[in-house]
Amino acid sequence: MNSMNILAPSILSADFWKLGEDIASVEEAGCPYLHIDVMDGNFVPCISYGMPVIESIRKKTDLFFDVHLMIDQPERYVEEFARCGADLIDFHLESTKDPERTIRLIRKHGKKVGIAIKPYTAVSALKPYLHLVDMVLIMTVIPGFGGQSLMPECLEKVKELRALLQEMGLEMDVQVDGGIKADNVHLALEAGANVIVAGSAVFKNDIKKNVQDFHKAMNV
Repeated sequence: MNSMNILAPSILSADFWKLGEDIASVEEAGCPYLHIDVMDGNFVPCISYGMPVIESIRKKTDLFFDVHLMIDQPERYVEEFARCGADLIDFHLESTKDPERTIRLIRKHGKKVGIAIKPYTAVSALKPYLHLVDMVLIMTVIPGFGGQSLMPECLEKVKELRALLQEMGLEMDVQVDGGIKADNVHLALEAGANVIVAGSAVFKNDIKKNVQDFHKAMNV
């Protein structure tokens, strides 16, 4: 994975009545990634969508599917998410007793691996797994609800993570998710993130203009 800046629109904020159109709009606007939040009502309070949605949109687009599993024991479903079209599977460090096994399973199915942490999990907890993954996702809001405000203290964790990666001699994508808008994205980039998840800030109102505003702010 490279370290260029990438905008990954989160379909959690799309209009599901016209999901295909909304996805086509972000693709036409030049977004290479689609961020797909899967929530089980257990690991996080909300329930979103699952395999059937991913499978149906996979048939219609070649975008890179960044599937963020906010579910308990994600290892139970890795094979199915791989089969229905994920390109990268992010799972939460807090969601499984055996993160290494989950990483191996994702690799076994030929997919890229992301590991995510909630706002109150220490960056140091990631250290044993950093050499095994392609991306780290630092949540910049409490996961489970769209439309929250960015928690600035989480950007300090991005800086801490970048310093740790440098110390370990690792180059990888660092993703942030939650409360990022075109007018504050520079804070995430300055902290060291390069993959930016945005939901309502992309899908509300004029999608193409929103993407353009992000790309301008991100020098994409």
